[in-house]
Amino acid sequence: MAVTSKAFARTAAATSSATLYTVPSATTAVITNIAVCNNAASSGTFTILLDDIELQKDTAIAANSTIYIDLKQVLATTKTIKGLASATTIDFHISGVEIA
Repeated sequence: MAVTSKAFARTAAATSSATLYTVPSATTAVITNIAVCNNAASSGTFTILLDDIELQKDTAIAANSTIYIDLKQVLATTKTIKGLASATTIDFHISGVEIA
């Protein structure tokens, strides 16, 4: 059994729901940290879904700020992390480990 640290997503948010990461076949993923950064001079909102279930829904994020979410959430093979935001100036940084 191999355990590999991984950056699941390092991307600017889309304004409609987009898949940020899909767990590969024969693999289990554990999300350990999510950082959401708003690079704009105005506030915004973001949504993160784990396997199409909302983890954060229309969460407000202030201008020029970062929100850190520390968690241990397991996702099985083929499950997804999706996200969207009110503006493309909001970035997602999602880290964890894959177990294969």
